Amino acid sequence: MHSPSRRSRLARLVLLHLALALVARAATAQTAERLLRSAPVSALIFEVGLAGEEAFLQSLRVTASFKVEGREPVILSMPAWTPGSYEIANFARHVSAFTATQAGSEIRWDKLDPDTWRLIPTGRGEVKVEYHVRADTLDNARAWTRQDFGFFNGTTVFLMVEGRPETPASVRIRTERDWLVATGMTPGDSAHRYIARDVHDLMDHPFFVGKFDLDSLRVAGKWMRLATYPVAALSPPRRKALWDALARAVPPVAAVFGEVPWTTYTVMQVIDSGFGGMSALEHTESELAIVAAEYLDEPFVASVHAHEMIHAWNVKRLRPADMVPYRYDRMQPTPWLWMSEGLTDYYADLALVRSGLTDEAAFLNTTLGKIDHVANVPAIALEDASLQTWLGMSDGTSDIYYDKGSLAGLALDILIRDASDGARSLDDVMRELWTGPAKAGRGFTPDEFWNAVTRAAGGKAFGQFDQRYVDGREVYPWSEWLPLAVWRIVEDSSTEPRLGALLRAHELGVRVDALDPQGAGVRAGLEVGDIITAIGGRPTLDPGFGDAWREFWGKRPGATMTLDVRRGTDLLKIDAIVEVTTLIDRHIGPDAGAGEKARRIRGDILRGKRAP
Repeated sequence: MHSPSRRSRLARLVLLHLALALVARAATAQTAERLLRSAPVSALIFEVGLAGEEAFLQSLRVTASFKVEGREPVILSMPAWTPGSYEIANFARHVSAFTATQAGSEIRWDKLDPDTWRLIPTGRGEVKVEYHVRADTLDNARAWTRQDFGFFNGTTVFLMVEGRPETPASVRIRTERDWLVATGMTPGDSAHRYIARDVHDLMDHPFFVGKFDLDSLRVAGKWMRLATYPVAALSPPRRKALWDALARAVPPVAAVFGEVPWTTYTVMQVIDSGFGGMSALEHTESELAIVAAEYLDEPFVASVHAHEMIHAWNVKRLRPADMVPYRYDRMQPTPWLWMSEGLTDYYADLALVRSGLTDEAAFLNTTLGKIDHVANVPAIALEDASLQTWLGMSDGTSDIYYDKGSLAGLALDILIRDASDGARSLDDVMRELWTGPAKAGRGFTPDEFWNAVTRAAGGKAFGQFDQRYVDGREVYPWSEWLPLAVWRIVEDSSTEPRLGALLRAHELGVRVDALDPQGAGVRAGLEVGDIITAIGGRPTLDPGFGDAWREFWGKRPGATMTLDVRRGTDLLKIDAIVEVTTLIDRHIGPDAGAGEKARRIRGDILRGKRAP
């Protein structure tokens, strides 16, 4: 019999210890998983108090009651983030005054981790949990109140039964008698009562509570509601214009996917003069938007609303496999945000142009803006940008997957149409994923996405596109792609005179409000406060002066121009040497050499129709 060497025995001992360690680690993980699985509960009811007192104190009063069958621990947790807002918010930090009782007496509870509570019931019966939630953050993923109004998201207010995502719940809103409630959650059998079929349904729906304007309209055969706060903040003409934009944006998207997925869709919009710009967050049957009052008439308002509505198809129902189901307790990164957010943004642009809300020039101008945005941030792969959004990058790439992903959508659309001779498009890809994975209630895989692209393109492989432009950082070759749809990037140069002075309109001409220390005006002797009444003999009060100034003097660098100047009571003539600067105008325009196929592709992209 051969006796094993000492080295061999040591090796076996090392392997044995390693195996035991792996078994112990697996057992620990299984034990932790069991510890974080709550005892089952039934008849789960949440009551949210948002009346005058809570609104004034900016603190919601929440009660959760449920039935238990015994003394097994009930484990409840607060979400750490809101889907669509890809950042860890740790909503548990806004919870205070937590208590748990059964049959009128307090029961034992403790924290398992920062956002998880463990309750020990005394036996079979009803358990009641009460707590307050701070509501002072004007953010569409949080909770916020004013004295006559408040909104909140499910993720900011409701507790999850840990390990029991299938648990249904009902929600009651306790509020003032004359206050309204608006939400996309399914109504229950009484006023201000709503039904959530599981934890995802519970977390997905924001609520408006208070005094606000609310009306509804049939859009594409389904009901749509518009709730806006404060009351009368949206004037009748503006409300009509917003309704028009909402109503016209839906049909082009429904044509892509083949249906409208909701029974009722609720648009909730807060108008606040202190908010910077506009922000919105998508939900399955609703969206919550915040917009500054001064931006209400800006074109991007319709674009943002279109983007969020399209999410009702792409993201809330159709999303990548690694985002199904949602995990609310941790980051849930995916390399596919460029598809979920970027392609949604591309279809928002298409919805506006296909509905006639914008024209081709506006569509192309938006596209060029995205091209320039991508060019002005560090080169980054779409997959990498998608994954690292959770970090809130400070190098300008934190949300570049929106614009760069939108451009990838345009590129794929053009290339599919070109390969299929206009017979199919990116619309067909989205429809295939919708009728397949989305309808089956699961997320799509990378193979399903790229195989759908290949089928739409008549068998053309897109592995190189993925490798170079999605997983890779190569610059998009717009000089190759855009001409396939008639377009090309055009750069025109022109010269314009520069006086080096900030001029303001004045009753006698134009007033010098500021001067560039290195400009032609300073060198000629101009001073702040001077009023220029004429340049080269042409009165500055002439309505056509600006165009004439640019046209005439922009072609005469080095020439002398005479300025008629009033300085106090003095009338002066000042000679200045003409200086010009070169301006570059970039725009996407038609390619004169484009053929009939490219022209058909262009028309079908803009109209959303296939070639015959």
